[in-house]
Amino acid sequence: MSQQSREVDVEQYRIEREPFYAEVHGEIGLFTIAANSKMPVMLKGPTGCGKTRFVQHMAYRLGRPLITVACHEDLTASDLVGRYLLKGQETVWFDGNLKLGVKHGEIVYLDEIVEARKDTTVIIHPLSDDRRLLPIEKKGQVIEAADNFLLVISYNPGYQSVLKDLKQSTKQRFMAIQFDYPAPDIETTVVEREAGVDRDLAAKLVKLAGKVRNLKNHGLEEGVSTRLLIYAGTLIRQGVATDRACDVAIARPITDDPDMQRSILELVKAIF
Repeated sequence: MSQQSREVDVEQYRIEREPFYAEVHGEIGLFTIAANSKMPVMLKGPTGCGKTRFVQHMAYRLGRPLITVACHEDLTASDLVGRYLLKGQETVWFDGNLKLGVKHGEIVYLDEIVEARKDTTVIIHPLSDDRRLLPIEKKGQVIEAADNFLLVISYNPGYQSVLKDLKQSTKQRFMAIQFDYPAPDIETTVVEREAGVDRDLAAKLVKLAGKVRNLKNHGLEEGVSTRLLIYAGTLIRQGVATDRACDVAIARPITDDPDMQRSILELVKAIF
């Protein structure tokens, strides 16, 4: 059997329209410096606070293609690096997303890195220090990263168990940018823009989010994300009653506890 490598058009990963992003605390400048300095970046923060949108915005702003990998417990090193597969009578090498990014100088974003298997995080170590190398064991090769390659990872430190937390040997290879829910005026602008609602409604949804997030100290595991506020606003704009929209887009996604759901709906009635 002959062996070939499949070529991939990396332009498919280029973002053509600028994603809307409202800067919170100087993160655009920090990321730009990191990218120009070939410094790997770690984004830390709660679910739905804008980490992925931020990476998309920065990829567009820097003019670099973006490959996003949603990490999960079955993600293997071969998924990232590549593998040989049979195609007809030939054995064809298929590059993994990480190798594509390394070879062509793209931004590779490993979303929720701690969800991946432990052995997969090991392969990013030589990429995330001054070596900038990716070993390809199955091909007996070591690939040097192209100049524009940038490795970005994200995780939610408040949500992870001790068993799933990142090792210090991994953390200390990255410059870290902390994310949180935006200040109310910025979050209102985001909801107004993304959900297509008026500012008064957006402000009320953000006020509701603030009240719900305060329930984290009273049995709620995770606060309501900006993403869910946008969902609620979109439903209301499409004619869904406010209490129903907040029920299905905010209360039920974040908790299965009937008492907590009722508490959230009481807040909805008080605010709206």
